Amino acid sequence: MAEPTRFDTGMATRRAVLGDAHVDAATARQTPFDADFQRFITEGAWGSVWSRPGLSQRERSLVTIALLAALGHDEEVAMHVRATANTGCSPDDIKEALLHVAVYAGVPAANRAFKIAKEELARQDLAQREAAQ
Repeated sequence: MAEPTRFDTGMATRRAVLGDAHVDAATARQTPFDADFQRFITEGAWGSVWSRPGLSQRERSLVTIALLAALGHDEEVAMHVRATANTGCSPDDIKEALLHVAVYAGVPAANRAFKIAKEELARQDLAQREAAQ
């Protein structure tokens, strides 16, 4: 049996973290213009970095949220907060990561990220309650 390619490994990790629905939607939106970029993300971010041993998906998730918050990438913060449903991060874990953002990247960045995280966590909670009914 052949070894999986970096793309295959990346796609499996991407699906495990972000969920099939997100990856399927992103793949459906792909065009010839951004196909090379999507391959680059899948191989580089997901197939190389996220698939490495050394840090758990939970730990990588927290690092990613903190970095994205510090850089002001709001849509990506929201996406990765949603992904915590798959990575094992708790709301308290996210809170602690964002407190680090406040100290090391500034209160405005953390304030914005806290707002985004609260909204995403509330959506997750509502979805879980609706699913339980």
